[in-house]
Amino acid sequence: MARRPEHQAPPEVFYNEDEAKKYTQNSRMIDIQVQMTERAMELLVLPEDSSCYLLDLGCGSGLSGSVLEDSGHVWVGCDISSAMLNVAKEREVEGDLVLSDLGEGMPFRAGSFDGAISISALQWLCNADKTSHNPAKRMYKFFSTLFACLSRTARAVFQFYPENSAQIELVTSQAMRAGFYGGLVVDYPHSTKAKKFFLVLMTGGDIPLPPALGEHGEDSQVAVNKRQRLNKLRNGKSLKKSRDWILEKKERRRRQGRSVREDTKYTGRPRSSRF
Repeated sequence: MARRPEHQAPPEVFYNEDEAKKYTQNSRMIDIQVQMTERAMELLVLPEDSSCYLLDLGCGSGLSGSVLEDSGHVWVGCDISSAMLNVAKEREVEGDLVLSDLGEGMPFRAGSFDGAISISALQWLCNADKTSHNPAKRMYKFFSTLFACLSRTARAVFQFYPENSAQIELVTSQAMRAGFYGGLVVDYPHSTKAKKFFLVLMTGGDIPLPPALGEHGEDSQVAVNKRQRLNKLRNGKSLKKSRDWILEKKERRRRQGRSVREDTKYTGRPRSSRF
């Protein structure tokens, strides 16, 4: 069995000039990339007949961005590989390109984007490529800053290749911790080759997940929003409306760039019923 790319080298090393060329020369690879992007856009549920401002996370050579362009959207792409971004420039994609490590967070203003997609990139954050890397902390940094730069009605859809159930738990738990709702949509769950994992995240509340493709698709949706919150209670963490819960919520809003009142000794205290 071939070794997974993320076990061979860090992404900025693995995706060198030779690997980047495959994304302009390998027609099968291009077709798969386009198909997964089109499916991610379906799950994004964008308004019809309107141009949206979208974020492409791990944009690589710009293949997924080209699909966004063809659908009439404006996009910004982020990738850690300079070789891949150079290929995107050679292809003269219309999106703006940013060289960045997703694990260090998103360098954008609060509420900037109408949605985000990511194709085959998220699993790289599950690895520690340096001694200073902590996958859980980097994952939370990524999701919390992504949450901040999305609008309050936006979705983010990630197609990724989890290695095991532990990686799925790592990804979903950090996304929920950062404030997202949502869960996994698994297309063609009974097919070894066609099976695809999509993490569908929402900023605007608890909304039913889109249906999965393939037979028995209704069994292929794993909602994690309520389950994560129940686990949080079972693990003895902050109860809703408690002082700790209020302080955590205020701190998250500060990270999102919102105006929040200073904490005082009265924060979280119940109000007196006397007037």
